[in-house]
Amino acid sequence: MPTHPATPVTVTVRYFAGARAAAGVETEIREATSLDELVGQLVDAHGERLERVLAACSFLVDGAQTRDPSSALAPGAVVDVLPPFAGG
Repeated sequence: MPTHPATPVTVTVRYFAGARAAAGVETEIREATSLDELVGQLVDAHGERLERVLAACSFLVDGAQTRDPSSALAPGAVVDVLPPFAGG
């Protein structure tokens, strides 16, 4: 059975700490099928500085940590971009 590409869905991206500084925005709306596709769009839009930060970031999709970059995004999902936090 042939596979068909998933239809992009609208998601909200929220940046925190250094990711916010690198992106230059706090929140944005994007259309993507997967977290991997979304990250590619963010790098294309915001450049090398954000790409370096994203390499160390973790992602929450609707509040749940996501480790599989190929996992599909649900319509209306909220993706939080969380760089590593220092602290004691």
